[in-house]
Amino acid sequence: MPAWTISGSEDYVRRLPKAWGWRLVEHAQARGDTAAVRKSREADVLLAALDPRAHVILLDEGGRSHTTAALAERLEHWQTLGKPLAFVIGGPDGTDARLGQRADESWSLSPLTFPHPMVRVLLAEQLYRAWSLNVGHPYHRE
Repeated sequence: MPAWTISGSEDYVRRLPKAWGWRLVEHAQARGDTAAVRKSREADVLLAALDPRAHVILLDEGGRSHTTAALAERLEHWQTLGKPLAFVIGGPDGTDARLGQRADESWSLSPLTFPHPMVRVLLAEQLYRAWSLNVGHPYHRE
């Protein structure tokens, strides 16, 4: 991954509350002859890695989009669940239907397609922005 994507996502993660216990779990890109095989193998690995108690949010272009204010409200809701949150970013072929079935909800950052390293930065920044809005931090200015 480009160094700026690693440092960019880590910068926002450092700003998040320590109590969140942010943990990044990466898996090697699945191999296979077809997109369906790759997606299935990736789903096997991701599903096995998910905490069974987790509230799973699948990052997917077909998911629900949020304004910043709506995401801040969503974040408040997620924090009341008393469950670990798991944000799942699929591979370049999209995601297997089983991930969609396991997800409690799906979130679209944009109808555009982004490189996966960039999604990490966008996810961390948007969560930080939503948190800052909720706590009145000046990072998000209206």
